[in-house]
Amino acid sequence: PPPMAQIELENVGKVFPGDVVALDDVSLRIEDGEFIALVGPSGCGKSTLLRSLAGLEEVTSGTISIDGRDVTDVAPRQRDVAMVFQSYALYPHMTVRQNLGYGLKVRRTPKTETRTRVEEVARMLGLFELLERKPGQLSGGQRQRVAMGRAIVRDPAAFLMDEPLSNLDAKLRVQMRAEISQLQSDLGTTTIYVTHDQTEAMTMGDRVAVMRKGELQQVAAPQELYDHPVNLFVAGFIGSPAMNLVEATLERADGGFVVEAGGQRIALGDETMSARPAIKAYQGRKIVLGIRPEDLEDAELATDIPADRRLRGTVELREALGAEIMVHFKVDAPPALTEDVRELAQDVGDERAVQQEEGARETTMVGRFGARSKVREGDPAEVAVDSRVLHFFDLDTGLGIYDESTKGEEAR
Repeated sequence: PPPMAQIELENVGKVFPGDVVALDDVSLRIEDGEFIALVGPSGCGKSTLLRSLAGLEEVTSGTISIDGRDVTDVAPRQRDVAMVFQSYALYPHMTVRQNLGYGLKVRRTPKTETRTRVEEVARMLGLFELLERKPGQLSGGQRQRVAMGRAIVRDPAAFLMDEPLSNLDAKLRVQMRAEISQLQSDLGTTTIYVTHDQTEAMTMGDRVAVMRKGELQQVAAPQELYDHPVNLFVAGFIGSPAMNLVEATLERADGGFVVEAGGQRIALGDETMSARPAIKAYQGRKIVLGIRPEDLEDAELATDIPADRRLRGTVELREALGAEIMVHFKVDAPPALTEDVRELAQDVGDERAVQQEEGARETTMVGRFGARSKVREGDPAEVAVDSRVLHFFDLDTGLGIYDESTKGEEAR
């Protein structure tokens, strides 16, 4: 079994010259054997966090411990962690065998033991036939496996992976994603995996940590992030296509509650209200309403959803993807233009939010419709809303509105 490695960061800060804050009071505990994915827009501090764990970056404040041992001031090679970079960083003049064994050679591991370990790992990774080749004769996927193998051979307490798949094409990435997940669960080695690809993070991580501007926003299991994002930033970052966000007001009507956004009204059922009891306190106030594209359906196909839970708009674009149709439609409702939303839009290059000027009265929304939907560009759209899974956020703080306990509290 691998060495135990519970990793703990306590109040870690990193300030670069010129007062550039890369990490801002980050506290995170990673359990032994856990696979944690770190995501966030570029420049959010995720790579700095990884490099600080490796000891390649000196932290300005706070402590880092691995398995209860304070390693804050310990040199990288004494930390018992192995890095895997996106650039593979293989030695071109060495064979696969020599590349795999290099770390052991440096540590003066006996030759026979090195040979055994290298061959065992090569077999595990399907590289055995390639041991005498040089990196130049390998494909991108094979090189990535050698880079992984080099880390595995050392049997470290933790793997630190920095966007290891970003140089591969889409199909190979999906395959390697599955391979890395499988390997990690077989090996049981604590792994911290940095990626800017939220799908990768969500499919691979036991937990996902979302970062923004050097601060940890939320750390939770993928489903929890998706269902209960702590704030607008996490809500907009997780999910693809992104959550639709509009400015709305909560009102009482017909003995129940409705959300009103511009010319749109959506009735809220009892289950919505009981799942988010704190929302009642917002009656008559402006909030941000979030609706995921997968919770919108062509009203013709969603016969189970009552007529008082619909949006009306005009179809702007229809992308048929076989199993589903992505439908972009314009509705008479003001877009939510908070700082978080703008920042997200710039990061992902989302035209939707960038185009929307202050004071705009219309929002373009995206719905994932069933493949049988007949809507066409330019047509009026009747869109059914699954109101059980709506999201609500405080307009001023950007925090999710759930129940009393989450009001104004940061997620931990």
